Amino acid sequence: MIDPWAQTEIDDYSKVMKEFGIERFDPSTLPSEPNPPRLFRKNIVFGQRGFNTILGRIRSGGDFAILSGLMPSGRMHLGHKMVIDQIKYLQNFNPSVFIAVADIEAYATRGMPLKKARTLAIESYVKSYLGLGLNVDKLEIYFQSKRSDVKDIAYLAGTKVNLSTMKAIYGFNDSTNMAHMHSPLIQAGDILHPQVRLGPIPVVVPVGVDQDPHIRLCRDLASSFRMFNATVTSDGKVGVFVKVDDNVESLLSKARSALERLGYLDFNMVPRYKALYLPGASPSDVPIMDEALALVEKDEGGFGFIPPSSTYHRFINGITGEKMSSSKPETAIFLDDEPAEGAKKLKKAVTGGRDTAEEQREKGGRPDICAVFNTMMYHLVQGDEEIDRIREECLQGTRLCGSCKKEACQYLEEFLNDFIEIRGQREHLVREIVKWD
Repeated sequence: MIDPWAQTEIDDYSKVMKEFGIERFDPSTLPSEPNPPRLFRKNIVFGQRGFNTILGRIRSGGDFAILSGLMPSGRMHLGHKMVIDQIKYLQNFNPSVFIAVADIEAYATRGMPLKKARTLAIESYVKSYLGLGLNVDKLEIYFQSKRSDVKDIAYLAGTKVNLSTMKAIYGFNDSTNMAHMHSPLIQAGDILHPQVRLGPIPVVVPVGVDQDPHIRLCRDLASSFRMFNATVTSDGKVGVFVKVDDNVESLLSKARSALERLGYLDFNMVPRYKALYLPGASPSDVPIMDEALALVEKDEGGFGFIPPSSTYHRFINGITGEKMSSSKPETAIFLDDEPAEGAKKLKKAVTGGRDTAEEQREKGGRPDICAVFNTMMYHLVQGDEEIDRIREECLQGTRLCGSCKKEACQYLEEFLNDFIEIRGQREHLVREIVKWD
């Protein structure tokens, strides 16, 4: 079980992928222009659910949306930057971007007062997003407590899931307060509500793997709201099935009309099974069919939710060697740290070095478990040739930890100085991107 609210440590990402059915993220499927960031190219973004739907929109120039969120219970640190880097890249393909301030969840799970959460969200997160260069076009940042669509969907979603399922996913027990139990439904409201505002479109949610329980729940909830199920049957047939009991023949006819507009001409309608079979269709056609059927559902007064997609990134090592976390300030380099303060922290970071310089020269270092190297690779060193050189020198033992830390601190101070300057230049955009409805 993965607890989204705990200090989750992952030792074996492949095991997590296998256990929870997360698919491998293949960076070669991304367009070569613009060049994808290192997070994608170096397997830092390692897994995905349903991302092929987003790829289809990227390739066709079609509409899609990104949903992300922030928990205003602690300051923004370098680990949070990974999501913003992914969003910045995907903004090249003109999505709508929604960022939720999870103030209801922060109150329910961390006891954070709403007023304090509001101040922390704007000062530590929203201004940092601007400092990191997030594009403000088609971007809105909102508060869960103020957005009625989110709360309405959460309430309706409560009719689609029972307590035993919530316990199985999240490990809730008799001592868990009801607001905490309700917070995953609020998150589902966040993820699904762009489709209420924009109509049925694919939505991608970039997260750390600790948030996968929310994605699994939300994908199931999205499907539970649907009137149609486009699928491949056990005997290999492609079919569309009506999931409701009223107006079955009318819905089958409207489904047929929608699919005819896509070019399908061969149908076998079986009303007693609430089924429409397509002998000429292939399994790869199902996602396209599903999107067309979602529009039919919208016309019929439904939501037509397309199950959300997700990407999963590895955690960055904190300066103590464990996962970087706002709730453990000793692990984190915060984006509002003064450059000299951030460098001072990085100098104390746990490395992958050996016990002595002699042993390091003989056996080489271990960059993959080194907080200093990971900080450079994830955030500070831009060129691939440069980071590959640093890694190889470490492995060969020609690079010692003292000189490596000194170089990394220089990179960090440069990054933070640039960040502070850009943030100051763009702070005036807060009013433009923060929405209060």
